[in-house]
Amino acid sequence: MKRIILVLSVFLLTANVFSQDASKAKALLDEVAQKVEGYSNIYLEFNHRIDNYDADVHQETLGSVNLKGEKYHLNYMGTEQIFDGTKTYIIIHEDEEVIIQKASNNQNETLTPSKIFSFYKKGFNYQMGELKNTKGIKIQYVKLTPIDSDSEIDNVMVGIDSRTKHIYTIIETGKNSTITTLEVRTFKTNQPISEKLFIFDEAKYRGQKNYTISEPN
Repeated sequence: MKRIILVLSVFLLTANVFSQDASKAKALLDEVAQKVEGYSNIYLEFNHRIDNYDADVHQETLGSVNLKGEKYHLNYMGTEQIFDGTKTYIIIHEDEEVIIQKASNNQNETLTPSKIFSFYKKGFNYQMGELKNTKGIKIQYVKLTPIDSDSEIDNVMVGIDSRTKHIYTIIETGKNSTITTLEVRTFKTNQPISEKLFIFDEAKYRGQKNYTISEPN
């Protein structure tokens, strides 16, 4: 009986420690999200890297994005993406083409501009990770593990600048061994930008530039 009580006590103590750790991890992510919500807009320059060592795939690209609430204007890999809150306009200059898409409800998407500061809120378990010193910056990592066992994501590591409480890096590891890393190089807030930045000018691309515009059903 004493042995059973001892094992039960250790189990309850361990469960309590894990619960406190999860609460601490989520509280830190909430602090980051609340701080971001206080900005009228955000400008990011970032490095986006995809690695799969089994398949010998290594790809690295620089990009930039303006964010205002859920709206964004992204420049990445020679294309522009404008999300006006309802639709995404993908402008492929090389092909002189614009593809219009409705907003996605895919919960498995994490590294998208609209969800970068909020994706953690649904579908994940939380755990505090390591505190690392990167380029003289103290980065506190939080590990997110999908609740859905069928998710294509194995885990997501969110690195947070301990001083500014801004996201420094997001590292997503897929179950197919693909590692997708987003590293923030520049973080600016409350910039003087025009609302037109988040509006697709159809007359400009259909008329002046004569781009092909398609909107799949």
